[in-house]
Order: sequence, then structure tokens, then C-alpha cells
Amino acid sequence: MHRLFVAIRPPRPMRERLLGLMGGVAHARWQRDDQLHLTLRFIGEVDRHRAEDIVAALGTVHHPAFALALDGVGQFDRKGRADSLWVGVSPPEPARQLHNKIDQALVRVGLEPDTRAYLPHITIARFGRLSGPLGGLVSEAGGVSSDPYAMTEFCLYESDLGHDGSIYTIVERYRLD
Repeated sequence: MHRLFVAIRPPRPMRERLLGLMGGVAHARWQRDDQLHLTLRFIGEVDRHRAEDIVAALGTVHHPAFALALDGVGQFDRKGRADSLWVGVSPPEPARQLHNKIDQALVRVGLEPDTRAYLPHITIARFGRLSGPLGGLVSEAGGVSSDPYAMTEFCLYESDLGHDGSIYTIVERYRLD
């Protein structure tokens, strides 16, 4: 079985800006450089044959290259506690459009459509059952921004759960037109 997702790997300057934000929050599991990505579509566990269909289906997705900038910090909560900390991107619309095209391609090969609201973001920290207070991090870093950078490809990733967090391997790269 293969645990797959589709994402954009941010360019190095954007990742360096994200890495510079990390620290100072108790119980946070900060993402490593190799884990930073903007998820376009989570797929989940599939067998080898379905994985091959997914690789082919993603090759049919055509979308123009676009620029994104980092824009703000937020958190997702679960049961009243911080679950993850993320940085948003601007403008969000090109990523949303690409997400929709990818979702349509995956539905054509038999995957269920993604019914969750899509918020383009890059997760920078995750929290277990113990999440320390975020203090002023969200409000202080809420104004985080960057120059816009060109997004010229998206990738199909495989995720393997490890002792020190997930290991993400790029399976296939797809150029944006």
C-alpha cells in the first residue's frame, strides 16, 4: 500500500523564511525543511495499481504557473486545543483552482471527491495531546509575509510514517504550463 498526497514544494527562499519562524512553542513538533509543502490534495492509502492510475491521471492536469507569497499565520484546533500551526499563502485562488483540477482528475480514476473546504497553507508545526500555549506567536507572526515566488510544478508524494515524523518522497513531478 502507498500513502499518497499531491503538493507543491515551496522554493528555497520561502522555506528558509518558514524555518526562521519556528521555535519558542512548548510541545510543538516543528516541520523539517524536507517536510514543508503546500498540500493540494490528500489521497491516502492506495494499492500499486491505483497508484499507477493516479500518476497517469495527474499527468492530464494542465494549469498555468503562478506566484504565491507567504501571508499570515493561523492554527487548526481539535477538541479545544491547538492541533497544528500553519502559514497561509496569497493569492489563494490559483492554488484553489489547481486543487479543483487535481480533484477532478482523481475522481475520473475512481477516487472520492474531496468534500472538505480547501484552505491553501503550509503546516509548520504539529501538536500531540499536549499543546503548549502558543503565546503571542500567532498574533506576533500573523503579519508574516514574503516576496511572491513562482510555482512551476506540483508533485505526487508518498508518505511513510517514521519515529521522527513522516518521511515524504516525491514520486512524480508535474510541470505547470
